[in-house]
Amino acid sequence: MVAGDTGDDGGVAESVGRLTAGDDQQRAEAAEALCRLGAKALPATVALVTACADADQRVREWATAALEDLGPPPPETIPALVTLAGSAGPLVAYWAVTLLGRSGKDAATAVTVLAGCLESSADAALRQRAAWALGKIGPAAAAARAALSRAEKAADPRLARLAGEALAVIGR
Repeated sequence: MVAGDTGDDGGVAESVGRLTAGDDQQRAEAAEALCRLGAKALPATVALVTACADADQRVREWATAALEDLGPPPPETIPALVTLAGSAGPLVAYWAVTLLGRSGKDAATAVTVLAGCLESSADAALRQRAAWALGKIGPAAAAARAALSRAEKAADPRLARLAGEALAVIGR
């Protein structure tokens, strides 16, 4: 093995470990390293979402940048993302909801939590993202029809549009 080579995972495991270290600089460097890995950082999905609540702004920014480039999360991360979607931290919840939406019908277990975000979040971006995610889940999100119908009548035009689009996909 070459010095600095951490094995087949491209350094993901090491970076995840450093992402929870006590030192701000180490955490920021770890988040940046994961960001630079692109889709290879998928195994770090939950750690990156959690890092969106970090006290250090650099860590939050790098974690967000990494999440922007990730596709659908690994299926085994869905239960953790469902839990994080109910987080009090709006950025953590936003990214958990986004990743659940990217999971499509595989995130059907998240429908109740997403409907809760849609109806009770004070954060407009999170409510909009929850409506979008429910639409991405599709017909498996039928249990959220009532919440989406109420959101379709919201004063927020983007939320109303996203809720209407979700209802069109789910079926009224």
